[in-house]
Amino acid sequence: MILMGRKVRIGIDVGGTFTDAVAIDDETYEIVNKIKIPTTHEEGVAVGIVRIIKELLAKGHIAPEDVVFIAHGTTQATNALLEGDVASVGIIGMGTGLDGKGAQKETKVPPIELAPKKFLKTESRFLDSGKLTEQLVSDTIDDLKKDNCEVMVASEAYSVDDPTNELAVIDVAQKKGLYATGGHEISELYGLKMRTRTAVINASLIPKMMQTANMTEQAVIDTNIKSNLMIMRCDGGVMSINEVRKRPILTMLSGLAAGVAGALMYEKVSDGIFFEVGGTSVDISVIKNGKVMIKYAQVGGHKTYLRSLDVRTLGVAGGSMVRITDGKIVDVGPRSAHIANLDYECFTPADQFSHPTVEYVSPRPSDPAEYAVVKTDEGVYSYTLAGAANLLGYVPDDDYAHGIDESNAIAWEALGQHLGITGKEAARQVVDRAIAKLSPTIQDLIADYDLDPHMVTFIGGGGSASIVTPPLAEAFKNKFKIAKNAPYISTIGVALAMVREQIERSLTNPTDQDIKQIRADVIEKITQSGANEDTVDVNIEIDAQHNVVRAVATGATELRQKNFSEAALDEQQYRELAANALGADINSVGLDSETGRWKLLNATTVSGMLFFKRKKTDSCVIDREGVIRFKQKNTFTLHCKKNEVDDALVPFIDDHTTYSDANATIPKVFLFYKEKMLDLTGMQTIEQLMSIVDVELEMVKDDDHLIAVAYK
Repeated sequence: MILMGRKVRIGIDVGGTFTDAVAIDDETYEIVNKIKIPTTHEEGVAVGIVRIIKELLAKGHIAPEDVVFIAHGTTQATNALLEGDVASVGIIGMGTGLDGKGAQKETKVPPIELAPKKFLKTESRFLDSGKLTEQLVSDTIDDLKKDNCEVMVASEAYSVDDPTNELAVIDVAQKKGLYATGGHEISELYGLKMRTRTAVINASLIPKMMQTANMTEQAVIDTNIKSNLMIMRCDGGVMSINEVRKRPILTMLSGLAAGVAGALMYEKVSDGIFFEVGGTSVDISVIKNGKVMIKYAQVGGHKTYLRSLDVRTLGVAGGSMVRITDGKIVDVGPRSAHIANLDYECFTPADQFSHPTVEYVSPRPSDPAEYAVVKTDEGVYSYTLAGAANLLGYVPDDDYAHGIDESNAIAWEALGQHLGITGKEAARQVVDRAIAKLSPTIQDLIADYDLDPHMVTFIGGGGSASIVTPPLAEAFKNKFKIAKNAPYISTIGVALAMVREQIERSLTNPTDQDIKQIRADVIEKITQSGANEDTVDVNIEIDAQHNVVRAVATGATELRQKNFSEAALDEQQYRELAANALGADINSVGLDSETGRWKLLNATTVSGMLFFKRKKTDSCVIDREGVIRFKQKNTFTLHCKKNEVDDALVPFIDDHTTYSDANATIPKVFLFYKEKMLDLTGMQTIEQLMSIVDVELEMVKDDDHLIAVAYK
């Protein structure tokens, strides 16, 4: 029986081994149904997508017309690069005059090694922009075709200012039936060498991704779902499949971004370190002020203008094997039970453990025979980090990764006797080794993103979340939480992800008009990628050191109306939430002000004696759903009406600006009003900040209240 009227969002995550799918209620975010099937490599990924969608709809009693959003994350671009399964690229570089020699050198991209003995092959030609003709371009393309180039890249010095010549080359190539792209389509930053390289990598993926995109889109159409298919990006957002056809490079590493997107949307995390833990590795990333942290990606050891999720991957996870040398535990991983083709000790029935003895194996021929296994009359099973964590009680009884206690205890007791210690002591050493391997990366992330180590929450996702996250949090003395439906968090992230776009421009001392223009351009770009303009938020970042202005836009594919009919929280509950988030005594926390969906709560403490007393304020902003959207120590706050902004906000910022002989450093500012949180932390001057505020508040009523929170 099909239940009509309930609107759902579908997420599909195509992995190397399994394809997962979830259907989520669009209003409540409850999971309606979830399915896992083997990935259909030989038949084609699209075949598996059709199969899993039809099964998801049938078992969840969902009508195709009630699917309001469907997206999938794909590892295809990443795999194509890892395996060297890419097209050969012909590069037509252009320049003239004094810049010509430099441009000729910078547009010549040598073959890029993607994997051992696997190369992205390139051929380069250079044309004088001042002597460009259609015939010359046509002859040059024909020459590159003779060298087996399948896709063309046009790259000219300063094409970000005037792409006319790049567009002319693309037009000629397309008339010849070839795929083609230009450097200006990939990035608007100066830096011809990196822009060309990024365009080459993008071009090499186009033929394969075009084929897959067409098949996948048809697969969705065949299920009678009317919603347009969206594809996961490497920065945690989604984009339309039409944009994938032009910029497939943006799907590279998107599998790593899906889990964080799930933590952001489903768990509504505002600050934390996210661990997506599988059987072989853990992906670690940062969420700060409700945003993922992004950096420029590298391919084949070369930097690109592709901005992707900053994720650190380490070979420590649930299936990590235990390495023992000279009777001592020396390492956990990087080999996993999956690589050794062995079952975990903790998931094996107790009746398989007759006469257990400890032996050693080489998971791969090149590995030392130092990885511990338990051999019984019935078989051979791997010792794992999962087994150690289960033995020490870190994994709850109802958790996906909870093992069979009896068999696990038998196995570890055998290992303990072998080492001359107890089974629990052996397990403790294994867990401590894992923590020691992960800790430097966590400390680096805290330092790199200037996180307050005392206010960071560890969030666990993936099937092995409870194996790694609780002991890490214990070691760091931080709070932790395991995401709901942790094994499906990546797929949930795909289903709930927002459309995302960004523009970067090389600008020295950007004017108010420059900032307003890039804001307008990114809104146009994100609506082309499938976002409803009424849902779009824009964040402007100014990198004065590198003369780069970056506009990042996020938005939904439709006007999603959350159900706010649930009972509202009372003030005491808000105070408890704020006290917990700030690590403060609840008696020091009070409601400062509120506007729209936002409540500002401050924890105030006074230290010192007599005439040397010092007051310190920590702030927490919570939305009407009880989700902490902002928290920060040592803050300054202001609340005013929209028509008071010019008179109130400028002196407020000026009061908290740090002046030195070299310059003036304004504080980091967030503005809260109606349904919006405006991040102004990227602004370098009061003038820049106020220009954005003027644009953002244009449609806000004069008597609407605003809250500003600043910190240094």
